[in-house]
Amino acid sequence: MKRLFIVLMACLPLVGLAANPDSTILRPKAVYGKEAKIVSFILDNNHYRGITLDDSLSSVILDQYVEALDNNKSYFTKADIARFEKYRFVIDDFTRGESVEPAYEIYTVFRQRFDERMNYVLNQLVDETFDYTLDEYYETDRSKAPWPEDEAELNELWRKIIKNQALSLKLAGKSQEEISKTLRDRYERLVRTYVRDINTEDVFSMYMNCITESYDPHTNYMSPAMADRFKQSISLSLEGIGARLQTENDYTKIVEVLPGGPAEKSKLLKTNDRIVSVGQGQDGEMVDVIGWRIDDVVKLIKGPKGTKVRLGILPAETGIGGPVQEYVLVRDKIKLEDQQARKSMIHYKKDGKDLKLGVITLPSFYMDFEAYQKGDPNYNSTTRDVQRLIRELQREGMDGLAIDLRNNGGGSLAEAIDLTGIFITSGPVVQVKNSANKIEVGRDDNPAVVYNGPLVVLTNRFSASASEIFAGAIQDYNRGVVVGESTYGKGTVQTVIDLGKFIRQPGDEVGQLKLTFQKFYRVTGSSTQNKGVVPDIQLPSALDPDQFGEGSRPSALPWDEIGGTLYKKTPLINTRVLAELNRSYNNRLKTDPALSRFVDSTAMAKKSMQDTRVSLNETVRKREMEEAQKRAAAYNLNTRLAGREGEPVTDLTELHDEYLREGLFVLSDLIAKVG
Repeated sequence: MKRLFIVLMACLPLVGLAANPDSTILRPKAVYGKEAKIVSFILDNNHYRGITLDDSLSSVILDQYVEALDNNKSYFTKADIARFEKYRFVIDDFTRGESVEPAYEIYTVFRQRFDERMNYVLNQLVDETFDYTLDEYYETDRSKAPWPEDEAELNELWRKIIKNQALSLKLAGKSQEEISKTLRDRYERLVRTYVRDINTEDVFSMYMNCITESYDPHTNYMSPAMADRFKQSISLSLEGIGARLQTENDYTKIVEVLPGGPAEKSKLLKTNDRIVSVGQGQDGEMVDVIGWRIDDVVKLIKGPKGTKVRLGILPAETGIGGPVQEYVLVRDKIKLEDQQARKSMIHYKKDGKDLKLGVITLPSFYMDFEAYQKGDPNYNSTTRDVQRLIRELQREGMDGLAIDLRNNGGGSLAEAIDLTGIFITSGPVVQVKNSANKIEVGRDDNPAVVYNGPLVVLTNRFSASASEIFAGAIQDYNRGVVVGESTYGKGTVQTVIDLGKFIRQPGDEVGQLKLTFQKFYRVTGSSTQNKGVVPDIQLPSALDPDQFGEGSRPSALPWDEIGGTLYKKTPLINTRVLAELNRSYNNRLKTDPALSRFVDSTAMAKKSMQDTRVSLNETVRKREMEEAQKRAAAYNLNTRLAGREGEPVTDLTELHDEYLREGLFVLSDLIAKVG
């Protein structure tokens, strides 16, 4: 939730400049207290963690709620925070007493501080001509900074915020008059938007998510409106660009590029890119969206299938100090067929032998349940599609196979089990433990093996859930070699509970609770939670595990292990083979210029992502932007499998996707050793 409603904070810079103070005060509906009590009861009795809402959790909830409102510490003062301390150990008591009073009192203070900040910005800062020769900096990430002492410190902070935005516009070629107009329009629009759109349900949802996420990050409260959007996303019926967004400080950030959508197909947008402006059609005005609520940004981006939308992007690899890139995408629906497995055959001459390397890209673990239930013999499923593609590749003379699970966020558990089964004779694939400590084993009972040759599984930090079950099982059975980054580490299972089953309140809709109730374990007994799957051949990564992945979430369930289950390893992979493959990879690090450039550019991209301080000196900022552009030119982490003219690549030496290229080098080495 904090991710979804973070908008009610730093970008929420804008709930309204109300002449009447009472007009900014939102009050809860009577049903909210009942919902809060029921949610806490369900969590205490059914959540996997087996903990109860008590004084300790109350303290966590208070901190999360304050952070959700003001996660960059740019509205509240130290005195405000002290004022909220009276709630630190009593939120549990309020909740069981059917009261959500803390949420609304704290939010009322936030609204007052917000209005004060907006008045200061609009009355004193947006028209100011700044001195860009001074050597000063703005720290965009204030999460570890102390709370401002007083109004004077807040004024200085906001002076730097506006100066930073003004300098960005100046470096984009805007005149002082245009800069002032853009900033004034930006903040006046935000004020109007927040006065109109922030309502009592928003505040309750944000507060309830602070309660639910204190149990774990994947346990969420969904208001009636959010529940409808969740159903739409599950059915993949939304039209847009196919990206999941969240607010981070003043920016809208891409947190996931959905398989099969326009963003993924274009290869232009990447995880952690920031959206700073949106335009309609080929020539529509670019609307500045810095500081906007996430819902309002989404409204601009969504639109009818076939229409164009233009996005101003701060690319992840150049960071917040880099130049804005403008991309055009054609809106479309995400269809099941766009998420289906697809194949390629790559040729590579090694030691005089022409190797044919099969690649199956798997965006998700899917199954067309509707067609299956109707008895359609040609229903689509991951396992059926991969089987078909393997047979096609075998007819083409495939020598080895790579399964590409990068950015595969999971899907059907049954498909992960069945897919593992086409590579092993039979046996357990995953263990599932519930909150009552009951353990069930998901098994492959089909002894048929579709493919028994050399196998590589490619993973990255955004391979999650079902992807981790498949990759972990292949690794545990010694059936193949996992290459890439450590996976995300989501080893939990959720179910959705309709609160309407417990509350009958005429005239009031109630929401739903998404609850974590099970946890995944590998056949060895090791959990996939938090740690994920560690690859056998670890490739360089621009992503810091402390910032990306399950372990970056404070309330994430810990890694642990249970007893292993009996299973029979294959003889294909052993410690000697893995040692030789790693030795070959390390030799390429010394001799392959393309791999060396990739390592260097990845390190630079990692530095850019970690650098949250920007210069407010024009000369220094220009130099930073030029350096960022040079880094971007060398950055190839997410390039596509295509040649210069857009034709499919069939020669490994021409491949521009360094992760896939290196994975196929490992596969060619594996073929030489076990093939």
